[in-house]
Order: sequence, then C-alpha cells, then structure tokens
Amino acid sequence: MSTGIGELSDRARDIFRMVVEAYLESGQPVGSKTLARLPVLNLSPASIRGVMHDLEVAGLLAAPHTSAGRVPTESGLRLFVDGIMQVAEPRAEERAAIEAQAQAGGPIEEAISNATAALSGLSACAGIVLVPKAEPAIRQLAFAPLSPRQAVAVLVGSDGSVENRVVDVPEGVTPATLAEVGNYVSARLSGLTLREAQARLAEEIVAGEAALDDAARELVARGLALWSRDGQRRPVLIVRGHANLIDERAADLDRVRRLLDELEGKEEIARLLDQARHGEAMKIFIGAENALFALSGSSVIAAPYRGADGKLVGVVGVIGPTRLNYARVVPMVDFTAKTLSRLMA
Repeated sequence: MSTGIGELSDRARDIFRMVVEAYLESGQPVGSKTLARLPVLNLSPASIRGVMHDLEVAGLLAAPHTSAGRVPTESGLRLFVDGIMQVAEPRAEERAAIEAQAQAGGPIEEAISNATAALSGLSACAGIVLVPKAEPAIRQLAFAPLSPRQAVAVLVGSDGSVENRVVDVPEGVTPATLAEVGNYVSARLSGLTLREAQARLAEEIVAGEAALDDAARELVARGLALWSRDGQRRPVLIVRGHANLIDERAADLDRVRRLLDELEGKEEIARLLDQARHGEAMKIFIGAENALFALSGSSVIAAPYRGADGKLVGVVGVIGPTRLNYARVVPMVDFTAKTLSRLMA
C-alpha cells in the first residue's frame, strides 16, 4: 500500500515533488544527478538515490527497465494531485479564449461544444462534455396495438424527431382507447416538453379535468414516464480534439490507439462522467483507478456545471495521458465549468 503524504519526511516530500514535476514537464525518467544539480536541494546524488529508493519501496516511484531514473506511479500521481500540487489561476489569454468560444452566439449546444474545443486546444488533450439529451416539445404521442397486452408507442417531437418504443398495455385498453389517447395528447399536451406534459396530466387528473378513463390515463402516464427516463439515462457526450492525443510526443502509440478506442465507447465514458455530475466538485481519475482506462493508462479531469436553477446539468473536462500538467489543467477545467454555468444561467 502506498505511503500517505503525512508519512513523508520534508526531504522525501521535496524530492518526490521535484521528481513528479520534472517528469510531468519532460515525460522522461528523472535521475538523481538531475536533481543534484538543483541548488535548492544541496544534496549529493548518492543521498538523493537513497531517498528515491525509499519512495520506490513506498510505491510512489517506479524505475523503468531502460533507465536509471524514476517516474511517479499512478499512486504517486494521486498523492501529488491530492496533497502536494499547487494550482494557479488560468492565464488571462486562456480565460479569454474559453469565454470567447462560449459567448460566440448560436445554439447553447454549439456554445458548449465550442468552449470544450477551446479547452481541448489549450490543454493539448481531448476535450469532453456531457450535456443532457435535448427534450423536444411533443407534437404527437400515439399508440398502435401489437397484441392485447402490448402496443408500439410513437413519439413525434416538435423538431421532427420520431422515436418508437414497445410498451405494456394496461388491462382493458381497446383500439378505441388507443385512439382516444392520441386525441387527448394532441389536444391537451401538444407543444409541451415531456416534463411539462407529465405535470399537466397530473394536474388535470387531480382537478378531474382529464377526459380519459383510468386505463387510458395510465397508458399516457406510462408513455411519458418511459421517455423521460430514457432522456435522463442517455446524456450526450461530445468529444473534441482527438488529434491532440497523437503527436510527436506520443511515444507509446499502442497506448494512444487504446485510448482512441475507448473514446469510441462513448456510453462507457458518459457513465464515468456521470459520477462527476452527481458530485459537487471536480473529479480526477488517474489511470487504472477506473477500469475503463486501465489499459491505456489515461487520466480524466472533469467538473460539473449548473443550470439556471442551480442544479447540476452536465460535466466538462479533458482526457489525456497520465503525464498531464495537472497544476495547469485542473484550474482550466474548473474555469470552463464555471463559464458554462454562467452561460446556462
């Protein structure tokens, strides 16, 4: 088990921090001679090697086979991010670039996507954003019988979208009842979103104004609930800047290919980001801490953003190699999330 930050001596902590910072900067293993040249340490290479060996035994550093230097383990990176790293505010030009893209006009989805693209470019990672599935207004909700106990529900949205579902039909529903349901929705619920339609139906039932029998009311409620549930379960994941993951610094192309494959599995990544959406603060997933990125050894930095009512709406962040400049990228992600929250307000 890895050592905690409180168990490190001041000397070990300083050397560990310098190894991690040098590795994140260069991507190369860091040797004792490199650190010995730093005036702030005033230690011999032999003394530094002894401390680095202890850090390796503690599970915080590792020695690649091809080098005498050390690199931080994923546990070491976690310790650095949680207990040592000092973050700085994004630079003025970085803040301006993100805000300019977010406020460029156009549909809100486009503004969110553009801000994510700006974040991707500034961080040299793939930018990711989880947005709720758009909820179109209802134009028509119709049911066609399949069998005595099943029907096909057809939802036509105001945006022209058409979706079909097979639903169980309450006992006592006849083809005439199905037609009655269609007429009711067209007359009373057309033009409303699913959430608004559910609220309207509930109000009319309480007020005794829903001109439907019990079976028909149940069928309408069941259909509206089905699509509302689906919408909540299917957030939309936008990935921008795949190309940032492939450049001359990508020494391990197999790892990059695995990461790109993982990015194709958007549903899995959306599930991962949903963990951040249900939290209050930023989430940082490092390498094998999450099974999804165990093979590619990638890191995800993600922060939730909020809507006008203050409720959590989506998540924005980046995916890249574990060798990220966390001190720079973490506040950049946080600033993007706050910018999107202001945009949604």
